[in-house]
Amino acid sequence: MTEKEEVVDRILQGVSDIFRAVLPLAHKELLEMDLTAPQLKVVLLLYLYGSNRMSELAGSLGVTLATATGIIDRLVDRGLVSRENLKDDRRVVMCRLSDQGMEMADNLWKTSREKARQLLSGMALSRLKLIDEALGDMIAVGADETKAAIKAAIK
Repeated sequence: MTEKEEVVDRILQGVSDIFRAVLPLAHKELLEMDLTAPQLKVVLLLYLYGSNRMSELAGSLGVTLATATGIIDRLVDRGLVSRENLKDDRRVVMCRLSDQGMEMADNLWKTSREKARQLLSGMALSRLKLIDEALGDMIAVGADETKAAIKAAIK
């Protein structure tokens, strides 16, 4: 293993350790949500990517359209998701988080973010600047890879 690979492995282990430090609070929030795993995935997909077609949600979940419809039905019944047909094409069903669903997802992120803030606040400014710079580099690399993937898909 090269030195670079060893450093990458240590970083990945560190990220796992950070998630373990943050997860207990998020886990408590998740349990209080009282959602099945597929329902939670839908809430997170809609939170991260916004409104989505029912067929795209089914594809993202790896389930049939009928199964996705059942999952969405239960989320609609709980007031977490709303759905509507497109005016142009009534066959297309668009799903989005309701205000209540958005608030639920926001609370999950806020809890995790606050725990991460506590961890970061315990660090020296010089170390925080290094992390900030490294995260900026990671974001730039990710953006470059996304652009390349889009260009490849268009060709």
